[in-house]
Amino acid sequence: MNPEVLIVGAGPTGLALACQLIRYGVDFVIIDKNETTTPHSKAIGVQARTLEIYEQIGLAEKLIAEGTLAEAARMIVGGKIRGEISFRDFGKGMSPYPFVLFVEQGVHESILYDFIKAHGKDVRWQTEVKDFTQDTVGVTAQIKSHSGEIETIQAKYLVGCDGAKSLTRHSLGLEFSGGTFERLFYVADVQIDWEFRHGAFYVCLAKTNVTAFFPMRGAENNYRIVGTFPEGHDKDEGDILYEEVERQIVADTELDLDITGVNWFSVYKVHSRSVSRFSNGRCFLAGDSAHIHTPAGAQGMNTGIQDGYNLAWKLALALKQKASPRILETYNEERLPNAKRLVQTTDRFFLLGASKNIFASFVRTRVAPYLANFVFSLNFLRKRLFPLVSQIGINYRKSSLSVNDGNFKVKAGDRMPYFEVEGSSIYDRLREPTFHLLLFSDGSMPVNAAIDDLLELVDVHSFPLYPNIAEIFGMDETYCVLLRPDNYIGYIAAGAKVEGVRSYLAKILK
Repeated sequence: MNPEVLIVGAGPTGLALACQLIRYGVDFVIIDKNETTTPHSKAIGVQARTLEIYEQIGLAEKLIAEGTLAEAARMIVGGKIRGEISFRDFGKGMSPYPFVLFVEQGVHESILYDFIKAHGKDVRWQTEVKDFTQDTVGVTAQIKSHSGEIETIQAKYLVGCDGAKSLTRHSLGLEFSGGTFERLFYVADVQIDWEFRHGAFYVCLAKTNVTAFFPMRGAENNYRIVGTFPEGHDKDEGDILYEEVERQIVADTELDLDITGVNWFSVYKVHSRSVSRFSNGRCFLAGDSAHIHTPAGAQGMNTGIQDGYNLAWKLALALKQKASPRILETYNEERLPNAKRLVQTTDRFFLLGASKNIFASFVRTRVAPYLANFVFSLNFLRKRLFPLVSQIGINYRKSSLSVNDGNFKVKAGDRMPYFEVEGSSIYDRLREPTFHLLLFSDGSMPVNAAIDDLLELVDVHSFPLYPNIAEIFGMDETYCVLLRPDNYIGYIAAGAKVEGVRSYLAKILK
């Protein structure tokens, strides 16, 4: 077989990457050593940026229909609710998906897999890479099927989406630096009889830890519980029985609850690591193979999906010879700093929730529950917190692909801001897998000729400069915004600068 891309691993990252390659018309083979998509819930948080990505291929609403929207976070101390944070308007005006969504990973993977099959492709299950080599023209991989047969695949590129113990990463010799937390984490999907209603998630704050209950789809008593064992717990994760997990839950939360059923549980060590590089030659890493961290903030799976979203359009341009292969170097340039920030941020969140420091404990149990809702209701804080958690705030401002020509609030390298124009979301115009030029005109200069001149290169859109758009960008005169195929701003300039757009594209496209 001679696909353009070999994807190793069919978890959420690999499946989402495959969906993007279908969108760009790139031929691929995707393999996984498992029998099929996971039957377990595993990662459950889906952020707004992931839904914006899925909207382009018609999967956002399907995922939402299978999930649970959290109305609020209720904080419990000493077995009683002491405070609440409302999420009803958390990201209002910042994304078409301004909420917190919980979807079981197994359901999530099935939706992606169905999309792949609907487009005439499939995953080669029970198949794994035994070895691979690369040269200047491609990658040659030896793969082993469930029958034991060894096949050779010659691909142009290989993407390792094969998890924290990635064979791809090990084979490439890439450093995976970081550390391991002393505490053991546990996760359990259960049925609970208790006094609380299903619409919110519950956070139990104790002196030295946090235990969280997330509402799951289905019956009103379905919940995911996430917590930790105390430091010094001397058992290996594989030796811990569920009964020990339940005793820890009861002891830490001080709740009157009855866990009536257990669907699945896992005890595991949490590592906090990131690679030294996201690529080596014609081989790339994405998802957990490149970065792992605590589950704080539900960032991991969503970050892996964004890895693939960033890489897919660059692979497509290189493979179709519309751009120099040098564009693939910007994958590491843009995603590596994000991975390092992510590891640092999730570490801080975890330490804030689990620190034994007397002051941190006092704030966690005596201050946070009573002030949290007030803090989250402040508009200027919501505008900082939602982009951070939802991942819409991730930017590539320092990327070599980001060029500014003018003084704007929004910068090259930012995700295209969300707003409504002429009665619909701006994102409705941006679903085609290509570059988009948006020209916002104050009416003082003719722009039709400029637009006509660019139709051969990009998808062009022209709008009046409405006041809400002028406010978002901080510019009340005509300007143009060139979006990359992943809807990040590549070039932004005052005026209808056709030559500036052409010059930018000339640096990227052949």
